Amino acid sequence: MEFENSFEVPLPPEDAWKTLLDIERIAPCMPGAELTEIVDDKTFKGKVSVRLGPVALTFQGTASFEDIDEGAQKATVKAQGADAKGRGGANANVNFHLEPCAAGSEVKIHTDLQLSGSVAQYGRGAGMIQDLASQIIGQFAKNLLKQIETSPKAANGDPPTGAKTSPADLDGGEPAPAPHQPAAPAQVGGMAFKVLWNQIVRSIKGLFGIKD
Repeated sequence: MEFENSFEVPLPPEDAWKTLLDIERIAPCMPGAELTEIVDDKTFKGKVSVRLGPVALTFQGTASFEDIDEGAQKATVKAQGADAKGRGGANANVNFHLEPCAAGSEVKIHTDLQLSGSVAQYGRGAGMIQDLASQIIGQFAKNLLKQIETSPKAANGDPPTGAKTSPADLDGGEPAPAPHQPAAPAQVGGMAFKVLWNQIVRSIKGLFGIKD
């Protein structure tokens, strides 16, 4: 399965690029994700928990940067993981690049996802996986925005370039989880499953509506 997704970051491309390559910083912004080990500057281990109706899945695996083009601000990430209960696995090749936009930067993502085992049956509906991915990415973008807004620079009264804030932005929504603390599993069905990572997990989860 292949997916196209995008989200905006309220920073100019050069700053957004540095932020997105800082895995320790952005991992806590991903719903249901936990960074468990930094193997080296390009390889990381972690786990992602996703809830699909009555089914709770936890993928444990490794992600690594296969190619980084600083000049073009694009990179390729290869990720692979297996369900903790042996119900299958997921392998994904994710290509992303940045483009300037009115808000600051737009991150465009292309994901090629392959599922195996029972997980492939859970996620046999590509549209459902796309929705889950969309929802996750949407929440990730919101958490990242809050993190950027509460950074030392923003706290000193100097908001990030391109940032658009309002009382609703500052007071509403859920705060980004603390570093290295896993966020609550993404809910499939209960939450507004309209666009959960329309990008990453669309390509990361084929996990749908099957009982344990």
